[in-house]
Amino acid sequence: MVIIGKECPSFTAKMIWNHNISIITEQDLKGHYTLFFFYAVDFSLVCPTEVYALQNSIEEFKKRDVDIIAISIDSVYTHAAWLRTPKEKGGIEGVSFKMVSDITQSISKSFGVYDDKQALSLRGSFLIDPQLTIQYGAVNNMAFGRSVAELLRAIDAVQFVTIHGISCPANWQAGQEGIKTIF
Repeated sequence: MVIIGKECPSFTAKMIWNHNISIITEQDLKGHYTLFFFYAVDFSLVCPTEVYALQNSIEEFKKRDVDIIAISIDSVYTHAAWLRTPKEKGGIEGVSFKMVSDITQSISKSFGVYDDKQALSLRGSFLIDPQLTIQYGAVNNMAFGRSVAELLRAIDAVQFVTIHGISCPANWQAGQEGIKTIF
């Protein structure tokens, strides 16, 4: 299912943020960029490395006005336990971004990242713009984690195109020239 260029699917889910449990909907994403960061499950092997990589780069995401939302099929209470557990014991204590519970798998399925065979979400990354249009997406298999540097490069490219109205060539990096379309 191709979701790029389409509006963010409607959803309502529980999330934990700053140790508080609340409800989030797609309407809460309006007005700023949002990175949806789907991962398999809490208390796993590769997932915490990705979560900490995002946390270590949180200031770079803030500079770009990007709100990070991590999503898995775990309950919000499992997220809370993982957030309370120190890194040395397999937890993600100190992580400051929102964590959404997709216990019904509805968000994962609407983004095309739910794997029925494994009964969990693949490693999906999606950038949603302030108008709720999905501008970027990538999905990794379970065996390897994502590159935060590539996520930031993609965000820079999306924002460059939005601001300047021109395209970015292959391997484009922030500060480089774009390509003016002739169509």
